[in-house]
Amino acid sequence: VQLQASGGGLVQAGGSLRLSCAASGLSISTYAMGWFRQAPGKEREFVAAINWIGTSTIYADSVTGRFTISRNGAENTVYLQMNSPKPTDTAVYYCAADRRGFGISRSQLDYDYWGPGTLVTVSS
Repeated sequence: VQLQASGGGLVQAGGSLRLSCAASGLSISTYAMGWFRQAPGKEREFVAAINWIGTSTIYADSVTGRFTISRNGAENTVYLQMNSPKPTDTAVYYCAADRRGFGISRSQLDYDYWGPGTLVTVSS
């Protein structure tokens, strides 16, 4: 199983950026998928998650209304659209897969597979 996150880079505050997470070795249509992030000197934290059929999503309070998680089963890819990012959104972003599928969780402990992460830097 591999989860490959991409799309990170340098973005200005107030701009937009879309992260992608391409899965191989599993079908995201049977997994719940999540995004987490880890800022320098901080612990990894929950950002967003989506259930196996894309009918339910949850977000961290800090990104609600700015970030959108979505999935494309045909491409076996999950996305995180980041609108109006802030410097406080600077972090390494990780995607993760939860084999339970039907539920969505904010807890890292519930996720079975993780990708290596992609760095997002938001300049002021």
